[in-house]
Amino acid sequence: MFVTRHADYHRRGQLLRSHGMTTLSHQRSLGHATSYDVVELGYNYRLDDIRATLALVQLQKLRPDLERRAQVRERYLQCLASVDGMVVPFAGHHGFVSNYIFPVVLLEGGAGRREAIRQRLQKKGIQTSVHYPAVHRFSIHSRVPTTLPRTEHAADHVITLPMYAALALESVDFIAGQLQGALS
Repeated sequence: MFVTRHADYHRRGQLLRSHGMTTLSHQRSLGHATSYDVVELGYNYRLDDIRATLALVQLQKLRPDLERRAQVRERYLQCLASVDGMVVPFAGHHGFVSNYIFPVVLLEGGAGRREAIRQRLQKKGIQTSVHYPAVHRFSIHSRVPTTLPRTEHAADHVITLPMYAALALESVDFIAGQLQGALS
């Protein structure tokens, strides 16, 4: 789905979504057009009716979801403000963010310590992730050996805590407490 308020982007998106054709088959079937031209290399990016319907329903849920995620983020920030041994990236940023993940960065210990902390949290029923591994370490990039110390350090020290709109604030308190215990 492509959503914009920018008129030029809208026109370009409409053109590219259907093979770069100047009119759609639906317009031609209604008699609004009898021919078309292909003016740019486009794609078949049209949604079918079922997915379009689902998308419209999901869009109605978007604002409440984002507002709730902001509350979850704020609670994490409150709970983790005095926890030693980690930082929350961009904790001081108060502009709009989607809050699709909630990462914390350990200040020391590397990937081994990070994994030990993740395992301890897992034993308490807390699922964590690593967003994102260092891209240059993926097999596809192994042909060109690269060393990126800052990227590697960040990747080896990051833990992504649970973040979703339905996460109860009490659960955030529990997660933060367990993380604090695992760090000490």
